Amino acid sequence: MGVPRVIFRVCETLNCPKFQYGDSFTVSGVAVMMRTNGGDSSFVNSTAVHTNQNRENCEILYGDLVKIIIKYERADQIPDCLISCTGCTGSLRLEHNRNRKTGPEQEALLNSNKELSTLLDELSRFPFFQIISHESLAELLRHAELEEFKKDDIIIRQGAPGSKLYIVAEGKVSILNDTGISISTLEQGEVFGEMSLICDENIGATVQAAMDCKILSVHHRHFQLVLDRYPTMQRYFTKLMAQRLSRSNKIRFDDYASGMIGRLEEIPPEALFQTLHANAKTGILTITEVSKGTARFSLRQGALIKASYDGQKGKEAFFKILREKKGRFKFNPGLPPEDFDAPEIGYFMKLLMEGLQQLDEDRSQRKQEREDGPAAP
Repeated sequence: MGVPRVIFRVCETLNCPKFQYGDSFTVSGVAVMMRTNGGDSSFVNSTAVHTNQNRENCEILYGDLVKIIIKYERADQIPDCLISCTGCTGSLRLEHNRNRKTGPEQEALLNSNKELSTLLDELSRFPFFQIISHESLAELLRHAELEEFKKDDIIIRQGAPGSKLYIVAEGKVSILNDTGISISTLEQGEVFGEMSLICDENIGATVQAAMDCKILSVHHRHFQLVLDRYPTMQRYFTKLMAQRLSRSNKIRFDDYASGMIGRLEEIPPEALFQTLHANAKTGILTITEVSKGTARFSLRQGALIKASYDGQKGKEAFFKILREKKGRFKFNPGLPPEDFDAPEIGYFMKLLMEGLQQLDEDRSQRKQEREDGPAAP
């Protein structure tokens, strides 16, 4: 019988001076306590740690891996787990998954495309590449295309159907508003195009090359397969979506600050509420010309404290208004004294994510019903 062995891979790293995301370590051996007939005891540990990366040795990390063997006595007894390195100036986390393959498909893919391999070495320090596993990375890369754009080229255009996830591999891109003015910039390692794919909507903003750049793109169907399979990626994009709503809608807020009057066709409900929340606004939001009459919402310092729409109160009214796509809104600063101490309906970001999740489930159900066709009589 061979020596039991398992593989740990670096799945998260921040300022680690010796190792990078994706580095792997083969850990083998046993650790047992042996007793003699006379009552004496001996501790035997045969742990070995092997890595084929050209890296400096790290006694602290190797010691942490030895402790895992001691805890479970044999390498092949170690369950699926995450461990953290206990020392030095950076942070490092490793994962072990007994069902994980050693990654030959990924290695073969990278070896066949040296340019892609070089880019991934550079990109590996960015958050998007640090939260996805070797399998999900391999699946993405298997279907990825590397495209080059010249300065001022339009990469995606507002209103067009969303079909791909994009990753800035080299250079910078600009996000343009409705008038063609740049409102933000994305640099190497950042992604775009994800919101139209996740929300199943048209592209919300035009993206233009701010300089000569290289862009990795992944088709919607391949991105969705990986997203469904790996919860860590779902959490990453949920957080990213919330951050981008906050950032972009803070800019939009300046356009509406004078009167806070507009239409839902220009700024959808989720973006409108996020704008008010991000700017800690206090007042009453009235939405008219929607399908179920008039909706009213009271906010205090950006928190939702009252909501009414279509006979519903509280969070159910909030969830309903998120479904509306047309209507007119007006925000009036200030609250009546009786609302100064009113309790919040709930934590705003949790309410928003729950509402968006319900929207996504509704879209999926309608799509499935269309695909299934009418029920047989």
